[in-house]
Amino acid sequence: MTVVSGTASNRQPIKIAIIGSGNIGTDLMFKALLSKKVQVVAMAGIDPDSDGLARAARRGLATTAEGVDGLVALPEFADVDIVLDATSAGAHAYNAATVQAHGKRVIDLTPAAIGPYVVPTVNLDDHLGAQNLNMVTCGGQATIPIVAAVASVASVKYAEIVASIASKSAGPGTRANIDEFTETTSRAIEQVGGAERGKAIIVLNPAEPPLIMRDTVYCLVDECDEAAVTQAVEDMVARVQEYVPGYRLKQDVQFTVIAEDEPVWTLLTGQKGGVKVTVFLEVEGAAHYLPAYAGNLDIMTSAALRTAERIAEMELV
Repeated sequence: MTVVSGTASNRQPIKIAIIGSGNIGTDLMFKALLSKKVQVVAMAGIDPDSDGLARAARRGLATTAEGVDGLVALPEFADVDIVLDATSAGAHAYNAATVQAHGKRVIDLTPAAIGPYVVPTVNLDDHLGAQNLNMVTCGGQATIPIVAAVASVASVKYAEIVASIASKSAGPGTRANIDEFTETTSRAIEQVGGAERGKAIIVLNPAEPPLIMRDTVYCLVDECDEAAVTQAVEDMVARVQEYVPGYRLKQDVQFTVIAEDEPVWTLLTGQKGGVKVTVFLEVEGAAHYLPAYAGNLDIMTSAALRTAERIAEMELV
C-alpha cells in the first residue's frame, strides 16, 4: 500500500478499472465518469458485443472482451489503483486473485464476500486498508444501515429484511447469485448491522410497469426509546441520501409491542416480550444508465463508488 503525497488542490484522481460490462458495470462506469475523485480508464467484459463495452469505447476508455486476463494485459492497467468487480460471485475469486497479483486493490460488487463486508455509512472507515472490500448486496446496502441505526440505541435480538425488486432489474448475474445474496446479506446483518441474528429475503416482482425497489426492515428488540430509534433511523437515511438521493422512508417508523406469550418472538429470540421496530424504505435510481426503478442496482454502484472515492480521499491506493 502506497501513500500518495500532494495537496487536495493538485492531487490527481486515482485511476480505476471495471470488470463486468453488464448493467451494474455500465451504470458504475457512468457514475464514475461524473466523479472528481476517481478516473475510470478501462472496462473489461466477456461479450464483445455488449452495450457496456461499446459505450465505454465511445467515451475513450480502454476496453477488452477477454475478461480480467485481457484487463491486466492493457497498457492502461499499469496505472490503475483500484479494480471494481461487477461480475458474479463465482467469477470473483479468480478476478480478485488476478488483479491482486499485480498489486491492485479490489472493490467487490458481487456476494462473494472474500473481503470484509462494507456498508459506507456504517463501517467503511474501519476497512480502508483492506485489499478486497465486499459491498455485500443491494438489499444489504439498503437495509443494513437501518439495522445499524436501531442497534446504535437498542439491543437488536433479531433482524429480518425483505428486499423487493423489479424482475426486469434482476439480470443473469443477480439471478445466478440468489443463494449467495441471502446468505451474504444475512451474515452482514449480524456482522455489520449489529443484530444477534439476521435473515434476508429477496422478492423478484414481475409487475408491469416495473416497481421501484422497496425494502422492509424488522428489528426485534428487548425495549427501546421510540424517539431515539426514530431519530437514529432518520439520521441514517439522511447519510445514505448523500450518495443515493433516491433513498427514502416510505412512512414513519413503526413500533409494535410483542406480548410475552407470542411464540414467534420466543422462537426467534429465546425470550419473552419485546418490541418490533418496522421500517419501510424505497430506493429510486438516479437513471444514469439504468431505469429509475432499478434502485437495487443503483444503490450498489453508488456504494461502490462512494467507497472508491473515500479511499481516494484518504490517499490510500
